[in-house]
Amino acid sequence: MKKKDTAKCCHMTSIGGQAVIEGVMMRGPEKIATAVRKSDGEIVIDIKDVNSFVVRHKLNKIPIVRGVVSFVESMVTGVKCLMFSADQVDLEDDESMEPSRFEKWLTDKLGDKIKDIAIYFAVVVALCFSVGLFMILPTIIAGFFGYFVHSRIALNLIEGVVKLSIFLIYLWAVSHMSDIRRVFEYHGAEHKTIAAYEAGEELTSKNAAKYTRLHPRCGTSFLLIVMVISILMFSLFSWSNVWLRICYRLLLLPVVAGISYEIIKFAGKHPTGVVGFLTKPGLWLQKITTREPDESQLEVAIAAMKAVIPENKEDDQW
Repeated sequence: MKKKDTAKCCHMTSIGGQAVIEGVMMRGPEKIATAVRKSDGEIVIDIKDVNSFVVRHKLNKIPIVRGVVSFVESMVTGVKCLMFSADQVDLEDDESMEPSRFEKWLTDKLGDKIKDIAIYFAVVVALCFSVGLFMILPTIIAGFFGYFVHSRIALNLIEGVVKLSIFLIYLWAVSHMSDIRRVFEYHGAEHKTIAAYEAGEELTSKNAAKYTRLHPRCGTSFLLIVMVISILMFSLFSWSNVWLRICYRLLLLPVVAGISYEIIKFAGKHPTGVVGFLTKPGLWLQKITTREPDESQLEVAIAAMKAVIPENKEDDQW
């Protein structure tokens, strides 16, 4: 059956989501819901109010800045939802596993704060890993070519090719892990559910299954845009010193993230025409990071979606 095109949707929603372990998180204008299917088949849903730093401090009206803060905020929210989903999934060894002495010591010393500390630590580690693998490593590799390549254009081209190659190889590699494949199926369920909602369809697994698993506002597309913007922006700097160049990258990373956010926001509002053509590479990349979900996975995504749809549709504007 041919999948429907999200470009024909009649309502562009602000609701976005994320796949988690055996589930889906949906974030609406007022609520955040994480739905997870447990091993016994039950769907559990955690619903929280949206308490956005961006909105509270009225940063959502400031271009670039809102993108930087929203990016960090979404990472923190994502890790929290992942931890909730991990808590819900029944593991065979859970009952037999005893906490180590170190874990007991941390719990005694930090109490309820230990989970918040773990969340922010995970965000910092994820950021360091991403920056190191996708920004610093390509610069160092390209820097070795500087001994016999003296053209700035050529070095920038080499760095861009290395950066995109590492990114694509990484995605390809993780997509072949069995646990990650399940997450990517829930990622597809998230997109299909949002597409069905945008089209004004009744939210059923049968209706959602008709739609494409590719969506222009996906985080995968955002990451690709970050890559492209960083390549273009950093091509303006010389190659006189590799380590100084790395410092420029770290300092300008928030600007890159902010610009990428504005582009993906604009693309979400205008998914057709020239913008639609330019976002095609991001959609193609989603063929790696999403997979076709089954009916049970769509049911989970729909449960999360229904929990965040505002009563007043006017509050749901992208």
